[in-house]
Amino acid sequence: MAVAVWVILQKNKNTEDYFLAGRNVGWFVIGASIFASNIGSEHVVGLAGTGAESGMPMAHYELHAWIVLLLGWLFLPFYIRSDSFTMPEFLEKRFDARSRWFLSVFSLVGYVITKVSVTIYAGGIVVSELLGIPFWYGAIGIVIFTGIYTILGGMKAVIYTETLQTIILILGSVIITYLGLQEVGGWEALRATVGSEHFNMWRPMSDPDFPWTGLLFGGTIVGIWYWCTDQYIVQRTLAANNIKIGRRGAIFGAYLKILPIFIFLIPGIIAFALSQKGVLSYEKADQVFPAMVKALLPVGLKGLVAGGLMAALMSSLASVFNSCSTIFTIDIYKKLKPQMSEKRLLKIGRIATGIVVLLGIIWIPIMDKIGGGTLYKYLQSVQSYIAPPITAVFILGIIWKRVNAKAAIWTLMSGLLVAALRITAEINIDGLTGIAYSFASINFAHMAIFMFVFSVMVCITVSLASTAPDYTTIRGLAFGTLSEEQKLETKRSYDTIDVILSVLLVIVIISILTYFTG
Repeated sequence: MAVAVWVILQKNKNTEDYFLAGRNVGWFVIGASIFASNIGSEHVVGLAGTGAESGMPMAHYELHAWIVLLLGWLFLPFYIRSDSFTMPEFLEKRFDARSRWFLSVFSLVGYVITKVSVTIYAGGIVVSELLGIPFWYGAIGIVIFTGIYTILGGMKAVIYTETLQTIILILGSVIITYLGLQEVGGWEALRATVGSEHFNMWRPMSDPDFPWTGLLFGGTIVGIWYWCTDQYIVQRTLAANNIKIGRRGAIFGAYLKILPIFIFLIPGIIAFALSQKGVLSYEKADQVFPAMVKALLPVGLKGLVAGGLMAALMSSLASVFNSCSTIFTIDIYKKLKPQMSEKRLLKIGRIATGIVVLLGIIWIPIMDKIGGGTLYKYLQSVQSYIAPPITAVFILGIIWKRVNAKAAIWTLMSGLLVAALRITAEINIDGLTGIAYSFASINFAHMAIFMFVFSVMVCITVSLASTAPDYTTIRGLAFGTLSEEQKLETKRSYDTIDVILSVLLVIVIISILTYFTG
């Protein structure tokens, strides 16, 4: 609260201040903020739950740390050169207004249905579990409180409160992991108790839940969409005032991204071991983390970690609120009324945040009906259908200057169509036979691979079949259009240390992948 108040008192001068914290934020804060927005309470709750239930396979998603490096090295220079506030705005500069409209509306609807509602729902569960109050009080209380500081403080309030919350959450979880391991009797004892299957990240291709091909390749496609093209994450790095600081923030964020395996997933496995020994009991997998907080931590620390959990939840909510209002204000409102003053835009940004808060609250009862347990899977799968066309358009648009506006909108539209077909088929799977049934029952991560290949083919075919874009208008926004000056600038934007740290991280990731083979 104190941090939020301190930031609010500092007044936001204009839209750049409100949405991008005045583009003047250091690498430490950017990295911590990337990590905090990624780790919502649903992450903490869900990851520990998965660890208890099925062990290591979900760690593939946490090893997406290398994709965060990709953001810093490949995508960020283009984003910063284009001087965009939002991802849809970048698409407009690279292609045309149609793709900007598509992505803006698409992102907004997606946020309210996935991010806002799930975070509020998970939050309600955590708060009611820890404080022993009814679910509704917890959910609405948290939404209103977070809404207030996001509306008043904007991006600065979000970024600085997140940095503080990251530190608390990491410390608390490290302590839980340590105490848990002592309780089990050390690392080797843990392996012996849970058996080798829990320690295996590589399940066979035919595994219905976690085929390794789907996790490795399909997961990567979803990862690139989430880490490199999604407003929610990228907005953090855009708050840097140059490429160098933004990239360092991404590298630092990538290192932090490996942590969840050790501080959320492994505690889940520890909880499984403890329940085998009869030390710990929980009914549903999702209650593992709060249960461990209650069982293992002494008074005082308990409160601190509970505070950290609430904080993680609030920071994810605040990030979504701020990203929604940025997209609405800059991409939709400013497009419709370009002559608006900065002061008026700030006001609209605040109103937009307020509306998103309300929509989130209205959505909770609908979600309550969908049910908690299946929700996490439902989300993972929906993301696997949304991501491929967007990933294809961004990657091809940056790597290959020949991709034109027509190809971009065709790829996005056809991708949306396939996704809609798949989701409809999945809902009505009982009545299907033959080809339709097999289309509906392909594993979601494998589906992402098929959709990605399809999107890339559409994009390339349409590009080659229509006229080339005007290269002077997209100068600096794709490889092959960079001026000598821009190439030099990119070279100057990194030091040997940046390269060494990045290579080191890749080595760490490979060694984790080779260690957890059961």
